[in-house]
Amino acid sequence: MATTHFQGNKAHTSGDLPAVGEQLPQFELVNADLEAVNFEELQGKRLVLNIFPSVDTGVCATSVREFNERASKLDNTVVLCVSEDLPFAFARFCGAEGINNVVPASAFRSSFAEDFGVKLEDSPLKGLMARAVIVADESGTVKHVELVEEIATEPNYEAAEAALAS
Repeated sequence: MATTHFQGNKAHTSGDLPAVGEQLPQFELVNADLEAVNFEELQGKRLVLNIFPSVDTGVCATSVREFNERASKLDNTVVLCVSEDLPFAFARFCGAEGINNVVPASAFRSSFAEDFGVKLEDSPLKGLMARAVIVADESGTVKHVELVEEIATEPNYEAAEAALAS
């Protein structure tokens, strides 16, 4: 169990993020078109997992926009924006915002939150995911992890991008 904060109060997760040097856990998510997005299909590409509570909050929406902008300049890299939001919410948001360089990925019918240790066990956001970023290389080896200290703040984009260069 890891600890983050929501509005200054402790919030505990279901586990710990994968550690640097470990392999990413297997996963299957659902994109905005209700199609499967899974680990096996992404092998050979660098991955950035932008994990957050809901695209319908200001900071989460900002992180999707920021990673969308950065993804346009990254070679051989897929940025997955992962939350428990339904694919319909992702489709609405991405369509309205012109988001097309990241892959919206819903975990609504998977164990992703538990498998990655990001499911919030308490706080008003209980059941949603904590804000985190995980970067993995082409073979799925974790290169960077960040469990954002305060859920209501943005992740360290520069650190995630730097991990892609290492």
